[in-house]
Amino acid sequence: MPGVTVPLLFGGAVAAVLGAVIWRKHMAQARDQFLAQYDFSRLLDKRLAARRPELDASQRRAVFDGLRDWFQINHAAGRRKLAMPSQAVDDAWHEFILFTRNYQAFCRHGLGRFLHHVPAEAMSSPTQAQTGLKRSWRLACGHEGIDPKAPTHLPRLFAIDAALGLADGFRYQLDCMKAGAAGTGAYCAGHIGCGGGCSGCGSDSGGDGGCGGGCGGD
Repeated sequence: MPGVTVPLLFGGAVAAVLGAVIWRKHMAQARDQFLAQYDFSRLLDKRLAARRPELDASQRRAVFDGLRDWFQINHAAGRRKLAMPSQAVDDAWHEFILFTRNYQAFCRHGLGRFLHHVPAEAMSSPTQAQTGLKRSWRLACGHEGIDPKAPTHLPRLFAIDAALGLADGFRYQLDCMKAGAAGTGAYCAGHIGCGGGCSGCGSDSGGDGGCGGGCGGD
């Protein structure tokens, strides 16, 4: 009967939408689990040790924890661009990309897309890296349960280079006065996240002069 066709079609459409939502949720959970369990050290420990001979085994494990954080916040970001806040983690990411087949399979299973490595100077605008760093700040804080606007400590991706004592690392301070002190070479993390008594709220657009970060993902 004609009167039955419309409800059937509507019911079928609703079922299809619900099925798609359930499938996306299942895939997101599977990717979260894959990222949480992936063994980076198996492929990368010897390569990172050669690249960073100043780091011992426990310090390299800390870098791999930071690399996991990086991929997890990229998963949370979806297609939105992020900027890398750590030189040590960026080094590990560089080494991972050299294992081209492994990296491609990792991205497919963990992110559902290929995460390209984009140098800051190759980004499309002068503010893109700064915007990406602000987004990285918010997602890294959220990943660790930190209020990005009133942080009590730095998330690992923003703290690791200083903790490792890297001479060429990126350093961040919650206290903007300390960050601005002569000779510290530190960036004001409070400026990035609207905390610490500084101006320059970190939104998804616009830039500021207090951001420090390296390469980004695309």
